[in-house]
Amino acid sequence: TDVEWGELDYLIIDLPPGTGDAPLTLAQSLPLSGAILVTLPQTVSLEDASRGLGMFKKLEVPLMGIIENMTGDVFGHGGGEKLAESAEVPFLGSVPMNGFVRLAGDQGQPIVIAQPDSDAAIALQEIAEKVAQAISIAALDENANILDLKINITN
Repeated sequence: TDVEWGELDYLIIDLPPGTGDAPLTLAQSLPLSGAILVTLPQTVSLEDASRGLGMFKKLEVPLMGIIENMTGDVFGHGGGEKLAESAEVPFLGSVPMNGFVRLAGDQGQPIVIAQPDSDAAIALQEIAEKVAQAISIAALDENANILDLKINITN
């Protein structure tokens, strides 16, 4: 509460998985535009994401959608989309498993800069566009507060 961020278009907060103190405190103390849950397609991650969904709904934080990360042969695919469908929230997309995401990150470059034509970079760009659209739509609602966007990572 003592941090002065200045004027922001977006404030993205990456949190650990689950419904612990950090996401609960933020949801109770900051005016949030919404929450986006990121999950792996595997069962244990989907269970964490489901608990996060319940927490945000209980706290009346708008759910902007669900993203499935590391989609592919290793962890499977489709779990995030099924969760979004059952929770009746938008499915924002899947980010395919791509080893270059880590390699580029280790070199200080996001994959969208290091390999902009890669499947992961294209998926991330498409998801970012959907998030920007969702925030723009929320801004039209007189009750929306577009200062903060919270992302709860569940992997």
